[in-house]
Formats: sequence, structure tokens, C-alpha cells
Amino acid sequence: METVPKKGFQGLIENWQSDLIAAVSVALIALPLSLGIALAAGAPAMAGIISAIVGGVVTTFYRGGHVSVNGPAKGVIGVILLGIVLMDDGSGQAFNYILAAVVVSGAIQAVLGLLKLGRLADIFHTSVIHGILAAIGIIIVAKQIHVAMGTQSDSPSIIQNLIDAIVYLPQVNPFVLIISLVGLFLLLFHSKISNRFFHFLPAPMWVIALSIPFAYAFNFFDPHTLSFLGKAYEVGPHLLLDIPDSFKDSIMHPNFSKVDTLEFWTTVFSILIITSIESLAIAKAVDKIDPYKRKTDLNKDLTGIGLSTMAAGFIGGLPIIAVIIRSTVNIHNGAKTKWSNLYQGLLLLLFIVLLSPIMSQVPLCAFAILLVYTGFKLASPAVFKQAYDQGTEQLIFFIGTMIMTLYTNLLIGLLGGSLLALVTHMLLARMSIAQFFRMIYQSRTKLIKRPDGGFDLKIRGIANFLGILNIDKLAAQIPSGADVNIDLSETRLVGMTYMDYLVEFLKMQRETGGKVFITGLDSHVSSSGYNRALKLSLTSSAKLSQRQKRLRNLATKKDYQFSSQMDWNTIYLQKFHFFEIRPIEGKTNTLKGTYDDLDVSWEIADVTFNEGHAFTAETFNTTLMVLKLNKNIPVFTMEKEGVFERIFDRVMAFSGYKDIDFDIYPDFSKKFLLKGNNESEIRSFFTDEIIRFFENHQIHHLESNGEALLIFNKIKLARTDETLAFIGYGKELATLLDAQTS
Repeated sequence: METVPKKGFQGLIENWQSDLIAAVSVALIALPLSLGIALAAGAPAMAGIISAIVGGVVTTFYRGGHVSVNGPAKGVIGVILLGIVLMDDGSGQAFNYILAAVVVSGAIQAVLGLLKLGRLADIFHTSVIHGILAAIGIIIVAKQIHVAMGTQSDSPSIIQNLIDAIVYLPQVNPFVLIISLVGLFLLLFHSKISNRFFHFLPAPMWVIALSIPFAYAFNFFDPHTLSFLGKAYEVGPHLLLDIPDSFKDSIMHPNFSKVDTLEFWTTVFSILIITSIESLAIAKAVDKIDPYKRKTDLNKDLTGIGLSTMAAGFIGGLPIIAVIIRSTVNIHNGAKTKWSNLYQGLLLLLFIVLLSPIMSQVPLCAFAILLVYTGFKLASPAVFKQAYDQGTEQLIFFIGTMIMTLYTNLLIGLLGGSLLALVTHMLLARMSIAQFFRMIYQSRTKLIKRPDGGFDLKIRGIANFLGILNIDKLAAQIPSGADVNIDLSETRLVGMTYMDYLVEFLKMQRETGGKVFITGLDSHVSSSGYNRALKLSLTSSAKLSQRQKRLRNLATKKDYQFSSQMDWNTIYLQKFHFFEIRPIEGKTNTLKGTYDDLDVSWEIADVTFNEGHAFTAETFNTTLMVLKLNKNIPVFTMEKEGVFERIFDRVMAFSGYKDIDFDIYPDFSKKFLLKGNNESEIRSFFTDEIIRFFENHQIHHLESNGEALLIFNKIKLARTDETLAFIGYGKELATLLDAQTS
């Protein structure tokens, strides 16, 4: 690893070039998204730009993060929309009232940070937060789909807005729809286009840039009608972005005259909760992808974002948070210090001043399709499936929170979803209300220091989201690098949010050199195979599933080793490139054996890992094999090639390695994407026999870390017969490699 960049002005002097280059890419993404977020929230378009500029220029000087990017985010859209409806008294001051709520929420947020209450965000149930985000996604789609189609729904109901999108299909303006469909096509296929010209700008900028020629082709600059299939449609300036001629004209100020109303404080606390939770979650996600493994001071970050939100509210901006997409782009483009955030804010100011005349020629539907695409991702079928895969009860919490948020507001959705989760925990634990809370707050959970310097963290009673702050206090007493055994054997119930906390602590402690193990869950059962799922204790040992019984019988028959328990020690797997960039949850149903005549050992296990970060993360389960060869081989990655099959090749593009092809084996080269640093060694390793072997055997991903091979076929759990085939495949490949060096 490179030397960690210096902080402060020394870091600015040493890294200004790399930070500035990264900031250009971030600003190009932030420009259209900031405008679009403001429009979707029912605010003036420039409110989003003001927020992004303040998030860059102001937040940089007081923050706890290192390479995160601050600005407006989609999470606040639903809150602002609702606040405008609640406080609209016909005076034309509705957004000014919102700005006052933004200022007050920022002030409270800053105080929470100063009081070191940044960890409060951890107590909110994970599925409840995801349910709120799904509701926000639906709200975005419901409002923006009409802009993208050129229709209009006047109903205040979000559900009715969605219904109207179908009812009004015959009234769609084809000249607006064409622009939206072109934009959607670009968003879907931008990453699949290999031409370098199309990667000169990020996808959102292409959507905006390519919409302008259509505005000229259809002459959106003068009110008139166009005919399509014999029907006339109105087009004109009302379909274009309306922004002031000068930046100064965009400045608006808060109106505090609603400060004594319930609607005002509902808006304040809704903004406070969603921005705090999202900012802290994203800060932790950014830490995971920071190449220098620096940690964010969450309390300082909360204060910095609160102060910036106050500043933005005073001059007409939206609430500010850390933004995951822009932060990821910032890191991938080489940013090293916090100053890249400052540069992107200044660049945005420059862009909007220079490009203001051009931006006023952009059709509104171009921004709308950006937000429809974003909103759909927040509430796509995959999100519902992910909740279901985490447990039936998690799907109930998720959907319940989403429905309550859609029919009421974010604050009621959060409180109602949390109450739903709490009542469900009580019913599952089969306890009275008094006993249930005693087992949370008087559980006798304690931290014990061992003579060898390690620690035993004995957790008792009910371990759910209400107990997070207590366990956080105990965990804070454990020094970095210390060994820890987390014993859950005396728990009645372990909630998913609590497991989230324990796994994050486990990963953080291991990064500092400590050995951490989670034990005592042998007699707990879950409604799903997800390793962080809610766990309920039984009086007797948990029963094995039919698949586990078959694997155990196979191990007995073949003299293999088998363990059905969760193994949190996945350090060796992280030595493979695939898992360097994808956090591993753990492995279970582990089968181990050796090919004695080859001096090769193997391990087959079910592995749970994440793709993506923070609220956009997806969880996958797959069965894989690790073949330890006990000899040195080249480091390489090989996976099945195909436009729609390479779902995990997002980061490979940044490695700079090209696909290694073999001219005399066109079928192999067409079938597999082969990459590695030392091309000559890799070509020598892939002999005729090896190439023919891979041509004749189906495999999705195979990777070498220099001494072992990581192999899996599909992103799913293997059946018993597929496990047997895995073992046979490994032996055949190991035999071939042994003969190659004999």
C-alpha cells in the first residue's frame, strides 16, 4: 500500500493534481443530478446546485471524512415534497419555509455531532431504513414519470400518481417520450458500450447533452404544436429547464414564520433523521472503499454536514449529505484527500456560470428520466427479493414501513416501522413487555478481559436494535488489534441490525490485526440462510436442513470434514481479487478434503458477499471451491465472457489490464475474459492442454492468487450432485497442473 496522504494544507500541496482530476469527473456527474434532485423535490432547480457547491466549499473545512463528496441526495426528495405540501399556505413562500426547516435541522445535526451522538443512527432497524428508501424511490418515480412522458397528474396521492401514469398512456407526448427513451437507453447501456468516446463523459451528462439536439429538432423554444399520427401535441419553453440568468438571482432566504407549527417541526425532524442516517451509513461505506483504509470521525462529520446544511439553507440550498455515487467516482478517479470535495464544489460553480445559457436549453424530461432510473433502483423487484432473502420477517418490516411512509410521511414511517419490528421481536421471543425490555436493558451483558490480553464479550438476553448503544459502549473499551470472542449462547433473540453491528465490528477489529470470532449460535434458528438474519434461540440444537444432511452424509462416506456452522474467518478468501473489492459476510456448510496423491487440499463452502455500498449494496450467495496447489503459479483472473453475464466486472475496468487473447484458440478467447499483470507468465501457464480443458468445462469464474485457485460456476448455492462434480472438476484440474510441472 502507498503512503497515506498527509492531512491539511500539506495534503493539498502534495496531491492537488490527482484531487483536481478526480473532481472534474465528480462535478460532471453532480451537475445534472443536483439539478434533477431539486426539480424532483419541487424546489427551484438551482437549489440543488447551491447545495452541491456549499457541500464542496464549506463542508471541506470541517469534516470527519477523507474522500467522500458532499451535496444533495435523492433521500431528501420525499421529505421536501411533503414539507412543501404541508406548509403551502398560498403565499408563495412554501419553499422559504422549507429553507427555514433546513437551517434548523442543520443546527440540531451539528449539536448532535458535538455531543458525540453520531452512533444514534445505528439504532434504527436496517429493514425499516430500506423500506423508507424504497418509498422514496416510489415517490420519485410517481412524480417524475409524468414529466418523462409529457403527462400531468394533479392528484396529491402517490399511489394515484402511479395509476395515472398507466391511465394517461394514450395522452403521452411522443416528442417528450422520445427524448426520455433515448436517455433511458444511454443509462442502461452506457457501461456496455466499448467505444472510448462514450466514456469521455459520465452517463448522466450524455443524457443531458444528447437531449439538447432534440430540443432544437422539435423547437421547444417557441410555443407551437407538432403532429404525430394525426394528433397535435403542444411543445414549447414550458418543457425546458428554467434557471435564472445569473447565479445571484438564484439566492433565496428562509422564512421562519412557521416555526410554531407542527408541520414545520415534522419537516425538521424528517430532514434531520434521513440526512443523519444516510450520511453516517455512506461515510462508513466510503471508508470500506478508501484505498488507504482511513476511518471517518462520524461525530465530526455529522457536525460538519450540519453546519453546511445550515449555510445551504440560508442561501436557498437543499440539505447536504455524503453522496455514495459521487464519492465512489471520486475514489476510482484517484482522489487522495478531502480537497477533491472542495475542487468539485468550485468546478460546479464555474460550470453553472459558464454553462447556464446551455443548461436552459435542456428538456425537463432529460432530468426526469435520470430520476426515474434512480427511483426504480431504490424500489426494484431485486430490492424486495433481497429483503425476503434476509428473512420473512424482514420483508414484513420492509413492506410495512414502505406502505406507512407512502400513505403518511417519513417520520411516521420510521416510527411505525420500528414499532412493527419491536412488536414482532416480542412475539417471537414470547415474553411479556416488561420482561422483554428488562432483557434488553438489564441483560447482564459484559466484557471480560482474559489473562492473554484478549477479550470475551458475553451478550445475554434480547440483542436487537434497541441494545446497539449499550454494546457500542462495551466495544469502545476493546483496544485495536485485540483478540475478541463474541459469545451469543445466552441470547434469546439476535436481531439483524444487531448482527450488522457485530459483523462490522468484527471486520474493523480484524483490519487492525485482531482475531475475532462470533460463537454461541448453534442452538439458534432463522427464517432464511442469510448469515445476518434474525436468530431465535431454541431449547435444543438446531436441526440440519436436508441439503446439510446430504453434505454431512457425503463427508462421512468419503472421509471429508464438514461443518454447518458459520465461519467468520474469511481472511484467506480476501487474498483473491474478487473478494478484495467485495466484502465477505462469512462462509458456512464447509466441506474440506485432500487429493493425497497430488498433495493438493481443497475446500468447498457457501459464501455470502456484498456487491455495492451502503443502501445500494446487494447480497449474493454462492458455492465456491478453493484449490490450494502448494506451488507458485501466475496471478490472473478468468471469467466467462458475455455482455450480460459479466455482472461482476465493474471494477476490472480500472485495473488497466487488457483481455489476453490466444489467436490460435479463438473459441477460448471468445468464451473467456482473461486478465493479469504478467502477460508472458500467463501465456506460458495456459498450455494447449489447459486451454482445451477450460474449453470443455463450464465455469463462470476462476482466479489465481499465486498459490491457489478460486473457482465458482454460478452465483447460487450448489446442489449435492453439483458439489460432487466440483470435487471431480478440482481433481481433474489439479492432476493436469501437476503433470504440467512434472
